Amino acid sequence: MRSIAGQRVLLGVTGGIASYKTVSLARLLTQAGARVDVVMSRSAREFVGAVTFEALTGRPVHVDLIADGHALDHIRLAQDTDLVVVAPATADFIARAGQGRADDLLTAILLATRAPVLVAPAMNDQMWTHPQTASNVAHLRSLGYRVLDPAVGPLASADEGVGPGRMREPEEIFDAAVAAMATPSSLAGRTVVVTAGPTREAIDPVRFISNRSSGKMGVAVAKAAAARGAHVILIAGPLEVAVPSGVHVVRVESTAELEAAVRSALRGADALVMAAAPADFRPSSVAHQKIKKATAPPAIPLELSPDILASTRDARESGTVIVGFALETENLVANAQAKLAAKALDLVVANQAGETGSGFGSDTNRVTLIGRDGSVEALPLASKDSVACTIVDRVEQLLSGR
Repeated sequence: MRSIAGQRVLLGVTGGIASYKTVSLARLLTQAGARVDVVMSRSAREFVGAVTFEALTGRPVHVDLIADGHALDHIRLAQDTDLVVVAPATADFIARAGQGRADDLLTAILLATRAPVLVAPAMNDQMWTHPQTASNVAHLRSLGYRVLDPAVGPLASADEGVGPGRMREPEEIFDAAVAAMATPSSLAGRTVVVTAGPTREAIDPVRFISNRSSGKMGVAVAKAAAARGAHVILIAGPLEVAVPSGVHVVRVESTAELEAAVRSALRGADALVMAAAPADFRPSSVAHQKIKKATAPPAIPLELSPDILASTRDARESGTVIVGFALETENLVANAQAKLAAKALDLVVANQAGETGSGFGSDTNRVTLIGRDGSVEALPLASKDSVACTIVDRVEQLLSGR
C-alpha cells in the first residue's frame, strides 16, 4: 500500500451509532501519518464526544457552520484537504448531500471541495434498500463520490436482525482511503484479474471437497493492485476474509465456475494473478439427495478438476501478464519452474506447504518468485500485504515492457 504520511484527510462524522467505529478510523489514519481534521454534525456528538477525536488526532474538532471568528471555515477546510471521508454517513446526510444542501458545516464543505470524497453509509437495512436511498446513492456516485456499500451483519437494534446497512469496518475504510489518495502508477487504466480462495466440489447437496485456503493472499493482491489505480476484477471462492473495497467481485463456488469466470474476465485483461486454490479433484457424479450412511457406496469415484491456467490459455490476449502460484511439499524451485514452462506463465509465486507462518490461513507468507527470464528471488517471511505489494511490483515491471 502507498504511504499516506503527510496527506490531509477531512473526516466527517454524522449521527449514527456506528460513529464509535470512526474513532478507530481516526486513530488508523493518524498513526499512518495523515493529518486528520474531524468535522462532526450536531447529532454525531450525541453518540461520541469531540474530545475523543481531539485526543487521537491532536487537532481541534469542527462543528458549526458559522462560529465567531470562523465564518469561512467551510472554505478553508474544503480547500486544505486531500480527501474527504464521511463515516458513518446516515440516510439523512446522503439525501442532503445528494441535493447539494449546505445547511451544516459538512455539506457546505462538500460543495466547496474538489478533493475526492469517500462515503461509508450506515443505517437500518430497510432504509438502505429503500428506492429513495438507492437513488440518492446513485446520484452521489454520478458526482464522482466513492460510496462503500455497507456490510451485511448485525445492526444496532436487537429486532433488526441481519441485513445490509452495517458500516464497513475501520480497517476497510482505511484501505479505501489509502486507495483514494494513492498516486496512480503504471497500473492506472490497467485491468487486473485476481482469483482468491478455495473452490468447493459437491458430493451431494450438503457435502463437498475443498482445501484450507482462506483467500487472504489473493485478497491482499487485489487490494494492492486497486491502491495503484488498477481496475481490479476479484474472482472469489468462499473466503474467510472480507473483500476489499473498490474492486469488482465475482463470486464462484466450483472449479468449473472459476474456470468460466476467468475465461470471461481475460477478455481485455492486462494481467491475471491466479492466487486461488482450486480443488484438484471432484466427484465423478454428484448425488441429487444427501447420501445416507446406511446406503453409502464403499467409495466415491473422483476425477480431475479443470486445470484453469492450462484450460484458459486460449482466452489470453497478446501481452497479458500471467502469474501463477505453486504450493509445494518438495523440490520447491524445480517444481515451480516446471509449472511456469508447462503453462506459459510470466511469474510463479512458490511457497513451501507446512512451513510455520506461511501458506494457507496465516497472515504471513514466505515465497519465492520465479520468472520466465530465469530469475529466482526468495523473499523473507513477511505479511501477506507486503508480499502482495512485491508481487504487484513485478506485475508492473512486466507490463511496462509490453
